[in-house]
Amino acid sequence: MSADREPAERRHIWPVRSAAVPKIIGTATAVIGLLDVVSAVFPAFRNGRMHHMAAVFPGTVSSLAAATSVVTGILLLMLAHALKRGKQRAWWAAVALLPVGAATQLIYRHSFFGVGVSLALMTVLLLHRQEFTALSDPRTRWRALLNFTGLSAVAFCLGLVITSAHPASERGNPGFLDRCQHVLLGLFGVSGPVDYTSDRVDDVVGFSLGGLGLLIAISTVYLALRPARPVAELSEADENRLRGLLARHGARDSLGHFALRRDKSVVFSPSGKAAVCYRVVSGVALAGGDPIGDVEAWPGAIERFMELARAHAWLPAVVGCSETGGEVWTRETGLDALELGDEAIVDAADFTLQGRAMRNVRQMVKRIERSGYECRVRRVRELTEGEKQKVRLAADAWRGTDTERGFSMALGRFGEDLDGDCVVVTAHKEREPGAPHPELGDLRAVLHFVPWGADGMSLELMRRDRSADPGLNELLIVAALQQAPSLGVVRVSLNFAMFRSALARGERIGAGPVLRGWRGLLVFLSRWFQIESLYKFNAKFQPDWVPRFLVFPNSRDLPRIGFAIMQAEGFVNLSLPLPAVVQRFLPGRADRPPHRHRTGYAAAPGTAAGLSRDSGKRSAVA
Repeated sequence: MSADREPAERRHIWPVRSAAVPKIIGTATAVIGLLDVVSAVFPAFRNGRMHHMAAVFPGTVSSLAAATSVVTGILLLMLAHALKRGKQRAWWAAVALLPVGAATQLIYRHSFFGVGVSLALMTVLLLHRQEFTALSDPRTRWRALLNFTGLSAVAFCLGLVITSAHPASERGNPGFLDRCQHVLLGLFGVSGPVDYTSDRVDDVVGFSLGGLGLLIAISTVYLALRPARPVAELSEADENRLRGLLARHGARDSLGHFALRRDKSVVFSPSGKAAVCYRVVSGVALAGGDPIGDVEAWPGAIERFMELARAHAWLPAVVGCSETGGEVWTRETGLDALELGDEAIVDAADFTLQGRAMRNVRQMVKRIERSGYECRVRRVRELTEGEKQKVRLAADAWRGTDTERGFSMALGRFGEDLDGDCVVVTAHKEREPGAPHPELGDLRAVLHFVPWGADGMSLELMRRDRSADPGLNELLIVAALQQAPSLGVVRVSLNFAMFRSALARGERIGAGPVLRGWRGLLVFLSRWFQIESLYKFNAKFQPDWVPRFLVFPNSRDLPRIGFAIMQAEGFVNLSLPLPAVVQRFLPGRADRPPHRHRTGYAAAPGTAAGLSRDSGKRSAVA
């Protein structure tokens, strides 16, 4: 038995305790915060039938203190999600706010029932203190800018609602621009051009806007001045350790080399013989592929990863693991697994263009060759620096989206000395005068493969000039497969086909209505995502299909995990469009050089080279 294994009673470490109390308190906090905001913003709600119900909730005060109610409600809404995740700091903030809410109830409403509700909630928090132990997420001072921008937008919209909900005086009907000016001035504590029916209403609106402005200022200053902990990225020491594990065990998983992405974090087993690479996205700790290293040491690395997720209240998930990896993950953690699709793997030694099954590919390749295209298959170390730069420029110029995509099946860089074993396949043909991208010379398409152990390679990037002839990608892959034996490569991993088995079974004769309906939905979604097209493209080369899995805690977590995967893969980008001169200093930049010669594609923050709709790039959510 490996030293990384623990006794049987330590198995199934997710979850280790009931999460009912944090979720109930977090939900109640969100409801109370929303009620506080609505009761302060809308006079009819504050003074109407909901008046008596609102009085029993902590933080809700009379109309004379509506500004306090707005600010308190927003704070409670901001705390709700953190309380659901059992965050320590959220617990301290809630315990500090509840006595304020109780005092407000007693002073303004003389409501002993409201005081009782506040104290009861605080008692529950105190009794279940052990459920709120999650540490804060990694942070940087850039969150101050994000907080200022986001909260300012929310405050401005809420301010417009406040100025519009309260009746203006009969001396004039303020227009939209006047209300916008009133809100902007009010956030700075200055009276605006809008007059209201009474001084009391004017005070409510003014104090509410001033309170929102004060909340923006205080929260931004706090985030700017608190100690920064940079978002973790792969350090040089960790990368060296991972390369050592890949040298010994890299042949086991075709996605192993993608663990060397530098926007991932890593946790090692106690023995150091295995590691799990991951990235935290929207509170979800996403691990990509199988653990790296000795299979016997996987349980130790998995347990370290789960302990880290539990300590920060992250939702653990694994995207793109193999069947063996899925079995180990589910056995060690009690998580569930779902088949995502299949990876196309071709035996290069047996590959041939002969036979009826390869007729279409054979004809297409011969036609492209007659058009004058030439293919070159080389190790990256054999390229000159000028050729490497052309490949980088081409990868960026031929990208079909604004941002690079990829996480679990993309490396995100090209041409580094340490990646000299990678294989690059290029297609060349002279350009016509006036053709786009003259700086690329005769380069018309490129494939990039990363090592898969000592005798394999795995497709990482596929790009081509959009003005090039159709069938160029087929020519590149055929050239790579034919030249693979001369490079010592006997197996080649191509694209990942999502839900491949459903597409294949749904088009067979005798398929039932459920399978046909599921296939029809996938074909419909293929208009926006490469689902059917990747399956049919790879099926041309008669590959072996190897399933890949998604590992997750519960079915109800799938929407949240799916959204996090789409963010990690680059399909959803929630970051602000900051100027490039600013982005290069942000943490997590794939092309920022903190060590060695870090050179990559022209990637956006937190993303790496990956799938575009017309690129053919492999992706777990393609």
